[in-house]
Order: sequence, then structure tokens, then C-alpha cells
Amino acid sequence: MAGKDKALGVVRSELDALRLRIIENHLRVGQKASGKTIASLHVELSENEGILWGRQAFEVLESGRKGGKVPKGFYQIIQQWVKDKGIQVDKPKTFSYFVARKIAREGTQLYRNGGRDDIYSKEIEHTTKVIMERIFGIFEKDVEHINLNNQ
Repeated sequence: MAGKDKALGVVRSELDALRLRIIENHLRVGQKASGKTIASLHVELSENEGILWGRQAFEVLESGRKGGKVPKGFYQIIQQWVKDKGIQVDKPKTFSYFVARKIAREGTQLYRNGGRDDIYSKEIEHTTKVIMERIFGIFEKDVEHINLNNQ
């Protein structure tokens, strides 16, 4: 297997492992509601790069959502979230409406608490380091092999 193919294999395996660690962290802290975020995580590999894709709102897993403009029908999104999380309240529509208003005014609790860095940030940093070390090792052996053959 050529060095480039080996390197792409390293990228694939490390991104797959990263995906699984992010999912584990997401579940560990109880963020899962509908499962859409988990389902959105997938690895794409091309000849020159590897990408771990996630849904558009992926960043809020660590940052939370700041207050401000919200999508139309936001309280209905919150109502679905309440249902998906299995939260039991007497008046789900009223509860969802007031939660949506509070988030629009102040942001989510996670945002107000300053966010976190234990869902994907540390994992990405670790994965980047491991990929660089493993790929360097592959090409270091190729260079060593070339030098031995040219003596």
C-alpha cells in the first residue's frame, strides 16, 4: 500500500473514532433528544482530505445558543424538544412558549454558564495530534526506505 493510501486509511480510522467519541460525550452529558445530531455525524474522505460532517447547529453542543433572533415557530421547536427529551409538564404548549421566550431573551442555560469544551473541542485537538503523528510515521518510513535504497 502506498504512503498516500496508508495516510488516507489513518485519516479515515481516526475520524471514525472521533465521531464515536463525540457521540459518547454527547450521550454522557444527556444532550440527546431526537437523535438528529448523532445521525448527522458522518465521515467523508476524498483523495486529499477527510471531513467529519455534522448538522448546522452542531456548535451549540458546546457553546449553547445565545439570545436574540429565533426561527419562526421557535416555541414549536422547543415543544418537540420537550417531547423528545421525555419532559413531563402539565401544559406543554405553555411551557414551550415560555422556555422559547427565555432562550430568545437570555440564551440557553449552557450559553449563560459559559459553555463547555468536553463534547468535541478536546477530541478534535487530540485527533489532529494523533493523525499528524501517525501520518508522519508513515512518510518517515518511506523516506528512510528511499535513503537506504539510494546508498
